[in-house]
Amino acid sequence: MSDTATPTQYTVLLYSDDAAVRDRIRLAIGPRPAADLMVEFADAASWEECRRLLDRYEIDLMVLDGEATPAGGLGLARQAKDEYLNPPPTCVVIARAADRWLAAYAQVDATLLAPLDPVTTGQTVAGLLRARRAGSIPLGTQGTPAR
Repeated sequence: MSDTATPTQYTVLLYSDDAAVRDRIRLAIGPRPAADLMVEFADAASWEECRRLLDRYEIDLMVLDGEATPAGGLGLARQAKDEYLNPPPTCVVIARAADRWLAAYAQVDATLLAPLDPVTTGQTVAGLLRARRAGSIPLGTQGTPAR
């Protein structure tokens, strides 16, 4: 890729009932998680808001707070996989590494451990967005490749 190439723009849905947590996730990802990627963020504080955003906009990645209440990110990830034919890939921020088995059950595409490391977070988000661009199908779906 040349230095003059325009980065690809993606929309990342951030879910948490806590605005401060959404801000920490946004800061860890940043507006450019990689040189070839730019992201804009859509915020949601409830499953209803997530559903509205998924229905109205093209969401390329969902980053969900596993500790949110009353609906945690793991439950929302699984619900999105069950309710949408072509849901975006999901990444859940978890507080305990031991919760990765729950993430596997919820068919989450990736997990991040809180507190977020900006390097790991950027690499994870970039990998998921590049896989989406390449047409990979998120875990737990029976849909068709994105785009």
